[in-house]
Amino acid sequence: MQPFAFHAAKSVLVAPGAALQLADHVARLGARSVLVVTDPGVARAGLLEPALEGMRRAGLGVHCYAQVVPEPPVHVVLAAAEQARATRADCIVGFGGGSSLDTAKLAALLASGEVDLESVYGVDKVRGARLPLILVPTTAGTGSEVTPIAIVTTGENMKQGVVSPVLLPDVALLDADLTLGLPRPVTAATGIDAMVHAIEAYTSRRLKNPLSDSLAREALRLLSANIRRVCDTPGDRDARQAMLIGACMAGMAFANAPVGAVHALAYPVGARFHVPHGLSNSLVLGPVLRFNLPAALPQYEELAEQVLPRAPGSPEARAVALIEWLEALPAAVGLPSRLTQTGITANDVDALADDAMLQTRLLVNNPRELSRQDAVALYRQAL
Repeated sequence: MQPFAFHAAKSVLVAPGAALQLADHVARLGARSVLVVTDPGVARAGLLEPALEGMRRAGLGVHCYAQVVPEPPVHVVLAAAEQARATRADCIVGFGGGSSLDTAKLAALLASGEVDLESVYGVDKVRGARLPLILVPTTAGTGSEVTPIAIVTTGENMKQGVVSPVLLPDVALLDADLTLGLPRPVTAATGIDAMVHAIEAYTSRRLKNPLSDSLAREALRLLSANIRRVCDTPGDRDARQAMLIGACMAGMAFANAPVGAVHALAYPVGARFHVPHGLSNSLVLGPVLRFNLPAALPQYEELAEQVLPRAPGSPEARAVALIEWLEALPAAVGLPSRLTQTGITANDVDALADDAMLQTRLLVNNPRELSRQDAVALYRQAL
């Protein structure tokens, strides 16, 4: 066995109503002034109010930055950090989907004013400390609550990642009650996003290890067994909790065994066409899996055991059965299954491929080397 390191959040609490305990967790971190980072939808839905009221009753100073947008651009991240400084926050709480959690991570890092965002793009560029950080996901998808990664949209069509163990939170709270009201498209897209994390972590060419493998397998089992159930029966708390745990486990897996070409091809789709991240992953998943099959057949067969334990045939037949099941999933849960359904045409393929090839941080992890010509072919297959 090759030596490996495994990084994780300091504490993960899984319980319905866990968000109501935010005040206790803030107090344990020694903080007295909190900035909650979220998006307008979460704020309007009232999901925050019980937690905010609990913190106020506990005598904490509470402020809220609720302007996070999907695929957060630089100015949103900087505005959140500025509000943290202006309110003298000594703790950041990220509350929402992956964009809110990523913004909260960076706000905690940048709040001191001593770190320049552009200087930390990339892997292990962060130096110094961050504010105490608590992350509370309201979707079962990104796993951002347990990853050392924050993604920022830079310029008009590009994304940059900040990757450092410093971004791992002090506490992650998994409260299924917060996901009960999610619309079906969000439930479906974030669920598939989490499945992609598990699959790509399991087949990663770099840093794959026994701990990440175990997490990825169990994550895929939980997610595949419950995704249709939560879409068809949105009030099923047990299924929602299973999805939240699965997404968290997948996040822990890919935090240590990083993702590859699915994400590399998905990022330009999101950046250029504002397609939600989970849906972007879903739209390119099938072509990338088929492309990777010659290099990842044993891993795909092992993952098929988690999703289709009774699938017959040879190892290749079982691996292909897994790919076919995943290709059929978007339509089954009510999502678009072709890029053209999001307004992307053949005329856009070259620009998407150019952008994808800039995602070297991700492409280096793919089990099979991918050229620009391959990227063009994969986008065309996904149209």
